[in-house]
Amino acid sequence: MRKKKGSGLPVKTTVLLGLSVGCLTFSAVGSTRAALSYYSETYSARIDMQSIGVTLVENDRDVSYRDYTHADDEWDEATGTLFTGILREGEAWKPGEVHREELGAKNSGNIDEYVRIKVYKYWVDQNGRKVTELSPALICLEMPGNGWIIDEKASTAKLREGDDRDGEMVIAYYSAVLAPGESTLPFTETISVDGGIAEKVTETVETGEDGRTTITTTYDYNGVNFMLEVEVDAVQTHNAVSAIRSAWGVDVEVAEDGSLSLRN
Repeated sequence: MRKKKGSGLPVKTTVLLGLSVGCLTFSAVGSTRAALSYYSETYSARIDMQSIGVTLVENDRDVSYRDYTHADDEWDEATGTLFTGILREGEAWKPGEVHREELGAKNSGNIDEYVRIKVYKYWVDQNGRKVTELSPALICLEMPGNGWIIDEKASTAKLREGDDRDGEMVIAYYSAVLAPGESTLPFTETISVDGGIAEKVTETVETGEDGRTTITTTYDYNGVNFMLEVEVDAVQTHNAVSAIRSAWGVDVEVAEDGSLSLRN
């Protein structure tokens, strides 16, 4: 799908590309569904005959991409869904079961770039409404590092054992320059739903007029779905410190070899 940009798009010093993909969801009663959302916020730069692009990669498969062709003043973009092929047809997602989920990015443009990833994990009810009282920490992602620098200040999700944060968002930056055609190492490696959800129950006690007591046990996570959303952004390396501050609102340092680090 190609989209021609209007001439009124403001000119900035950076290019920021965003992809957001809603993913397969978990239900305690065994049903599954897939959802897709798309987000993009675009800033244009005058870079003669150059293009910038970024692709979201899952398990060696291109999921979504957004590429800008400066010569044609056009965006080339496509979206997909995550978790394709993880479960066999009719198979239910089981709490405690670990699945491969390698998420990363690829430079699908023709200029060097820096890449950021945002991961959101949360629960929704059967109507798609976010359930804020249920813990995102029970949606478990293994994040091995692999050259990704997690923004500890901006992230709200639990990042390691002993971390008492219980938010939904993780933000990380790839420390190396990503050349055209290159891919990052995976930011995540596996995903699972903590088997402890079966122990999250609420009991109510009622005594009837006949004196009999009824105890009702309700599973807190029954009928809810987990959601995983991923955004991948890319910024050009030219004038990187200012470009990243403008696009992402963070202060960074760039070493002589181009490697990125966050300022404290």
